[in-house]
Amino acid sequence: MRTLPAPTIDHVVINVRDRLDEAQILYRRLGFHLTPRGYHSLGSTNHLAIFGTDYLELIAVPPGKTDRNDILQYPQGLNGLVFGAEDAQGIHARLIAAGVPIEPPNDFVRPVELPDGPQDASFRTVRLTHGVVPAGRLYFCQHFTRHLVWRDEWRTHANGVVGVVSATICSETPEVLGGLLAQMFGDRSVRPISNGCQLVLGMSSFDIVMPAEIAHRFGDAAPDPEGRTEYMAALTLRTRSLDLAAQALRHGGIPFVQTGSHVLVAAAETMGATLEFVA
Repeated sequence: MRTLPAPTIDHVVINVRDRLDEAQILYRRLGFHLTPRGYHSLGSTNHLAIFGTDYLELIAVPPGKTDRNDILQYPQGLNGLVFGAEDAQGIHARLIAAGVPIEPPNDFVRPVELPDGPQDASFRTVRLTHGVVPAGRLYFCQHFTRHLVWRDEWRTHANGVVGVVSATICSETPEVLGGLLAQMFGDRSVRPISNGCQLVLGMSSFDIVMPAEIAHRFGDAAPDPEGRTEYMAALTLRTRSLDLAAQALRHGGIPFVQTGSHVLVAAAETMGATLEFVA
């Protein structure tokens, strides 16, 4: 019997195209403690907000560079959802056997500046074939040097965030992406929810829902679809305290709406991704 991968979340990616200088200032105002700027051997550049067992990545292409079309061809906003992998090579073989359209594994490094000198963080990724998921990039990431990523000095944030609760994808046909995820992880990994379906990843989830559900959940805080019928819309992040999140946003001069259950920041204030903080 073929064993499919178990879905776990590694990180989520907000694409800021060639505006990383602006993005790092903005996300610090949003209350995130960002890592020093990183430079991938693939040509992209980033900052990370490290949480307990996952993280948020701001990814960009240096101004004037044109060799990362997988970043530049997408609008700003949430455009990468990344699964954890202990054996990317093995996952690739299992998904090929399951008929999933997926690319060969790809290795790369990112130097990390540490007090005792730089070291290379190294990774292996396996990506779904370009265009299979119109909403954005879905891929697996294996970390060979986890100690260079999850460092305690980077895990404390003014907004109190400790992890990713969910990512919400808007789709006029949720069952299509839901079917692909079931093909990747097994039928029991995907379950129906109101106006869509949900992939369960440990204590987190990826929700694929119809536009009406996006409007119901996020209202005016939702991203502009920009003519897209499928896109990654929102992140729900767990904070130690809603008051802590609100305090950080006030300090940063970021507009938000607070209710008894969440603090909501509109996509227009975050470079394209609705951010919801829950306790």
